Order: sequence, then structure tokens, then C-alpha cells
Amino acid sequence: MDIEPIDCAPEQAFPRAILRQRWEDLTFLHWAVAPDLVAPLLPPGTRPDTVDGSTYVGLIGFRMVGLGLGRGPGVPYFGTFWETNVRLYSVDDTGRRAVVFRSLDASRLVPVLVARATLRLPYLWSAMRLTRDGDRLTYRLRRRWPGPAGTTSRMAVRVGERVVDPTPLEHFVTARWGLHTRAWGRTLHLPNWHPRWPLHRAELLHLDDELVTAAGLPPPTAHPVSVLYSPGVPVRFGPPVGLRS
Repeated sequence: MDIEPIDCAPEQAFPRAILRQRWEDLTFLHWAVAPDLVAPLLPPGTRPDTVDGSTYVGLIGFRMVGLGLGRGPGVPYFGTFWETNVRLYSVDDTGRRAVVFRSLDASRLVPVLVARATLRLPYLWSAMRLTRDGDRLTYRLRRRWPGPAGTTSRMAVRVGERVVDPTPLEHFVTARWGLHTRAWGRTLHLPNWHPRWPLHRAELLHLDDELVTAAGLPPPTAHPVSVLYSPGVPVRFGPPVGLRS
């Protein structure tokens, strides 16, 4: 099997977009994890994607802006919200690299219900906010539903210099052009596209997180191996495609 290359700025691989949105004020925290620990958590037909023998768990906080269908405008009010996700890195039997979400906490209930009902994505409803003080950003979260209710996360970072030449690891955890999910008895690949990330390195100032362990992963025991920030990109999603069994 040939695995697709890690391309930080590919052409859009699907003819039409079914969803449009913008991601803003993203902070990416990543820790190395052994592939055999996360393999049972991935959908059938996929396996952990690795770089130098390791795979990674990511904790990503950001703002979703203007979520809408196709070429239409963003949905008022419900299409803009805060989100924090815990994700893993996968590759399927055709060589497509993607992410697998273990949890996606969002601050609007309606998008949570729609995503759970359609693509069976593990969205959860949470109270969230982001505060900014100069180059310092603080993300706060408390989970509401479906649970475990009361799960919390707080992370604070200081944004640093622009990344001119990303490392192989920084490409690996950000240049992902799809997601794998299990829905309606099938493993699906949902492609996405956006311009090349504008990335900054960042300093982690504080982390008190329960989301990673609530997602069934071992608690991080060390400082993240990668801390990045991006002001954001516009994003398109194409139609899902089922993996051949």
C-alpha cells in the first residue's frame, strides 16, 4: 500500500463542497503515543498513522465561524461557536491520511445534535469561552451533555513567532485532508480542503485538562512535543466516501 504524501497545500480533491466554514484562533497541543495503544480506538479499515515510529494525540481548541451548507451562507447564530476536540491520526487501506475524533466539544447544542445524528461524530455540548490578553489566549471548557458531565479543560498559551519552515512533525499534525468516522455500519472518509496553514509556534503557559482521559486515552505525562497556533483558514468539506471492506 502506498501512503499519500504529507502535502501542506494540495489541490482540492473533490468537485463540490457540501459544507463550508472557517476555523479561527486555533491552538494545537500534541503528545506522542504508542501506536498499539490507539489502534483499538480507530474505525475498522484504518490504522494509526505514524512518523518515526510514533503516532500522536492532539488537543485542539478553536472558533468555528459561519458553518453553512454547500455554496450557501453560514447559518446565523448556530453556525458560529467554540469547539475543542481530541483527535488521533489514521491511514486507511487505500493510503489516505486523516484524523479520527475521539471527542468534539461544541458550545452550540443544535450542531452537536445534527453531527451526532448524521455522521455519528462524537460531538458533545459544552460551555466554552476564549479570552485574549495581548499575545496570551486562554481556552476554558465545562462539558454539559451527554457526558461525562462536568468534564473540564483549561489551557493558556502565548503566541510566538511565525513558522516559516514547519518541521516534519508540524506538517504531520496539521496537513490533514480528511477524517475517518464510523457511521451506519460503515467506515467513512470525509475529505476537506483549505489553504496552507499560517502557523505560529506557541508557549504553553497552563494546562489543566480532563478531555484526553475522558476520550479513553492515557493522561499526558509530559509537556506537549508540539504547541502551535494559527489565526485560521476557510475550510470546505466534500461528500463522504465509504471504505471498501
